Amino acid sequence: MPIADGRLCLRGVRPPATTAPVSFVDEITIEVQGGRGGDGSIAMRREKYRPLGGPAGGDGGNGGDVIFEADTRLTTLFDLKYRRMLRGKDGENGRGKDQYGRGGEALLVRMPVGSQLFDAETGEPFADLDTPGQQLVAAAGGRGGRGNMHFATSSDRAPMRAEKGEDGVRRKLRVELKLLADVGIVGFPNVGKSTLISVISKARPKVADYPFTTLVPNLGVVSRGDLRSFVVADIPGIIEGAADGAGLGHRFLKHIERTRVLLIVLSLDPTPGRSLLGDYKTLMKELSRFDAALATRPSIVAVSKLDLPEVRDALPAFRKTMKRKGIELLAFSAANREGLEPLLDRMEALLDQHPIKTAPRAQPLARGRAGTQPTQSTQDEPEVP
Repeated sequence: MPIADGRLCLRGVRPPATTAPVSFVDEITIEVQGGRGGDGSIAMRREKYRPLGGPAGGDGGNGGDVIFEADTRLTTLFDLKYRRMLRGKDGENGRGKDQYGRGGEALLVRMPVGSQLFDAETGEPFADLDTPGQQLVAAAGGRGGRGNMHFATSSDRAPMRAEKGEDGVRRKLRVELKLLADVGIVGFPNVGKSTLISVISKARPKVADYPFTTLVPNLGVVSRGDLRSFVVADIPGIIEGAADGAGLGHRFLKHIERTRVLLIVLSLDPTPGRSLLGDYKTLMKELSRFDAALATRPSIVAVSKLDLPEVRDALPAFRKTMKRKGIELLAFSAANREGLEPLLDRMEALLDQHPIKTAPRAQPLARGRAGTQPTQSTQDEPEVP
């Protein structure tokens, strides 16, 4: 069954290329509906040299499925924000002379890796697209109806009945994106997280000398040679009270949940009442309040802006304090790249110690009438290139 091409595969039209930044959207609600199956045909043979005739009505084509595919090239749900209904093509009706209707085209919708799907009405989990290339039939198309050629019997050789096509499955889904990254960089605003990710990867986040410069998470790929690489995520600044909604942290803390390693970045700050140790305790408290598992996540603690004299002078005393707590403290400067190699080596070592846990792939859903409970399909699913 053919599948429409394109970034979203909506009517086969690709969005125009643009250099403008795409807005970051990490939660949407959409409706999906499989295409309706075509009706079976009622027809009789009226051909020369076939005096007895007989039923010749073909079957209707199956409706097109709505298929979700996890795509590593996408990092936002912005393209789906204004698409309230995603629907597969309807199948064609059957015709005379034993002609079957054509099956409807499936609608292939590309989703960012890390998209979680929930039933919008009940809140029940529906699927988790956490593997690149993973595919899921979100709404199966309806079956095509049988033509009257299937209803001929010894007592009724000219049946005048056929089946109607079935409606495709229709459901309302809430999609929540949780970015998948190997290392999550967290810290107070303006500690140098964006500068760090711009130096160790090709990501180009906005960098400025005022708080909350970063308004959305940024992803970057760190290449380490020999085909080794890992993904880092710059999470917007977390402040005290982030777990209760203060600042931007409450909105983006969820993107830390799937990281394997945390990089906690600290920096000397002239704000009265703040200290390196106090900032560390505040960050850990906010992470644990949001998700207790984050407090036990493998982590690296590093002080940024090592090129500044006041940071270099205060570092030995702070290292002793953290060592008493059993925490190894690293330091780096993104400005002159001092300390970056040991920091990246430590990231890679922790990632090797905590490999990715593979999750079961989402199972395709069966065809059926709208509102029916999904079951395992017994038909071949459409081939997706």
